Amino acid sequence: MDSVLIDTDVLLDLFFDRQPFAEYSTEVLNLCAEKKLKGYTTPVIISNVYYLLRKTTKHTIVIEKIKQLLNIIDIIKVDKRVVLNALNSEFKDFEDALQNFSALENGHIKIILTRNIKDFKKSELAVLSPELYLK
Repeated sequence: MDSVLIDTDVLLDLFFDRQPFAEYSTEVLNLCAEKKLKGYTTPVIISNVYYLLRKTTKHTIVIEKIKQLLNIIDIIKVDKRVVLNALNSEFKDFEDALQNFSALENGHIKIILTRNIKDFKKSELAVLSPELYLK
């Protein structure tokens, strides 16, 4: 079973039903729910998702959606080592560096699922869009 880090844009595609990307995000998360794929995210991603969803709906609804999400995927840690690795990396985007080094530190994750593939050029992990991963 693959272990993947699910990036912010993939979750937002699902929550905002951004077509045609939402169908691939939905399929990825369905695989997680069926225990055919091990999905992970980070506290930073959860915070970003909360912030952006909160702009369109009530706090209680956003909290419920995030709780439902966390029933099927896990959260990996972002600690000092991850932050220092991100700060010292050649990543142009600090947030993406945090996601990358959190996934590396986890040790089980081999793939980052994102639509921002170009932002992860410096990653040692495989970086795929949900669509490409599913194919």
